[in-house]
Amino acid sequence: MLNGVSLSSIRTFEAAARHGTFRAAASELNLSPSAVSHAIVKLERDLGTPLFDRSARTIRLTSDGEILMRHVSAAFEELRRGVESVSARRSRLLRLHSAPSFAAQILSPRLPTFLAAHPGLEVRLAASTEYARFTDGEFDADIVYGKPVGEHLTVEPLGEELVTPLCSPEVAEGIRVPSDLLQRILIRSDNKRLRWPDWFVANGLTAPSTQAMSFDRSFLAIAAAADGLGVALESTRLAQREILAGKLVAPLAGRTRDLRYVGHYLCYPKSGSQRRLVGAFAEWLREELNAPAPFIDDTDEFVSSHG
Repeated sequence: MLNGVSLSSIRTFEAAARHGTFRAAASELNLSPSAVSHAIVKLERDLGTPLFDRSARTIRLTSDGEILMRHVSAAFEELRRGVESVSARRSRLLRLHSAPSFAAQILSPRLPTFLAAHPGLEVRLAASTEYARFTDGEFDADIVYGKPVGEHLTVEPLGEELVTPLCSPEVAEGIRVPSDLLQRILIRSDNKRLRWPDWFVANGLTAPSTQAMSFDRSFLAIAAAADGLGVALESTRLAQREILAGKLVAPLAGRTRDLRYVGHYLCYPKSGSQRRLVGAFAEWLREELNAPAPFIDDTDEFVSSHG
């Protein structure tokens, strides 16, 4: 009870507000629409304010109802995380967090292989540019862009990546030397550690002052290049599917100094509750990434000072 308000009535209110009808809330809660309506009326009486504006066919939150819904939604989400955190200790649930482009380009396409090797395992994957917070028990492992720092973390580098100009076969026509890129639309990935100026310096050129297009995620830049927008400076690992499908080519492969660096890391708590599952995942991921990426040429290598 919360100052005389029952949690069951709060649950009923949340379902009704989320669905926008008492009937849908009743179906979810295995109640009758009349029971849902009575519960809402009692809650409004207990709180001393109307929570819904009602018409013949619809309901709509009042301003007080919207305020309550924001807090109730946040509380239920926190409760869900707590229950999930406890239940995960005894379940076959692996909760992963990843940098967005790695999740979209590498992890998601390969997850069916991992799940096939671990029947009964459930994987939940979230992606963002923020590092996972292991202190609240929300995630078991994180694949991050850029090396994380933490005394209580195990951090594994996920190998070198080759960064080279990539474009569609049509755009590649006529690109024979690095200076040819100065006449092309260059696609920029804003959050990358290695960018066009680094590549041009490595090849003895001055980068143009502007690029025609920029994106905040590598997977968006890769998609734009595959669609023929221009030339992206991207990791062949992240773009491997598009390269193997013939949607992207490296027009200057073997003729320029490309960039190599360690971009992604796997990290997880040293004392995490799901250490065995995380260990199995780490071993599988290492094996998946051991396959050589396309267009890696050692004849004219440039080792970047960025990592």
